[in-house]
Amino acid sequence: MAISFDKALGIHQTALQLRVQRAEVLADNLANADTPGFKARDLDFREVLAGEAAKGKDLPLATSQAGHIADTGDGAEFAAMKYRVPSQPSIDGNTVDTQMETAEFARNALDFQTSFQFLNSKFKGLISAIKGE
Repeated sequence: MAISFDKALGIHQTALQLRVQRAEVLADNLANADTPGFKARDLDFREVLAGEAAKGKDLPLATSQAGHIADTGDGAEFAAMKYRVPSQPSIDGNTVDTQMETAEFARNALDFQTSFQFLNSKFKGLISAIKGE
């Protein structure tokens, strides 16, 4: 009998991919903290994860360069991309709050580690099952 990794690993692999994508968005915000007119964005993790879990499929890859792997998804992760509403708008139109972005980046890093540990424990369980332990 073949092992279905999608069923065995559950939503954890999708959560891990989504955490990586969110880290990229948050890092982009921080990198553009001094760019006039830059609008900070964030990925609604819960919305995308819930949508992907309901569909029962993997999270599609997002590409930003022509040389990247082609996106085969339906763009759900972009639908969940939201602009941040600044707590105190700046004169130059930039909406990045570096303290908030740094805190969100740190929280996302902790959530990534948690998702990674869950996925790691799933793999350990599979290995034990394969070995018959």
